[in-house]
Amino acid sequence: MRRKGRETDHYFVAQPKSEMRLGTIHTYFGGKSFRFLTASGVFSKTRIDLGTRLLIESMILPEKGSVLDVGCGYGAVGITVAASNPDLHVMMVDVNERAVWLAKQNAKINCVHNVEIKRGCLYEPVKGLTFDCVLSNPPVSAGMQTVKAIICEAPERMASNATLQMVLRSKIAGKRMKAIFEERFGNFDILSRESGYRVLFAQKR
Repeated sequence: MRRKGRETDHYFVAQPKSEMRLGTIHTYFGGKSFRFLTASGVFSKTRIDLGTRLLIESMILPEKGSVLDVGCGYGAVGITVAASNPDLHVMMVDVNERAVWLAKQNAKINCVHNVEIKRGCLYEPVKGLTFDCVLSNPPVSAGMQTVKAIICEAPERMASNATLQMVLRSKIAGKRMKAIFEERFGNFDILSRESGYRVLFAQKR
């Protein structure tokens, strides 16, 4: 039985049904101040989760070119990337229309203009495009097939020598994930590990 008033939305849905309750997160990355508008029906609405923070603090970005944030949520990763280097073009995608709306608001709030935000499932919104870097804090609660799809479909959206960088809980990022990365890319590395999370890394050759 569901408790009255309990939020039952899954954030990996196109249209959350819960009443939208807005909130705000203030945080710092790389010595810069950021403010993110959040809401019910999106992932980690009350704080920047530890996995996202580790990805942001560990990611290796190209000096120029394009970056794709898959499953962007309210935009913490993509907006931080865009703010760190205005020469990068950052594409952000999410299936959740509420998350996409929030990401667009947060791009304005944080005064970043080198971003493009689209709604759709995984790589569907960016068909025909390639990127120099793909970043993701994947929706694990949607199932491991979704996580696997982000890894296995990534090379089709990656330029030569582009990287895929994904954060997962350490208990998930084990031999199985290593095998998937190595099968698809032929290489695998761990950029960092902290607080029960790992940032996984692979490069398209």
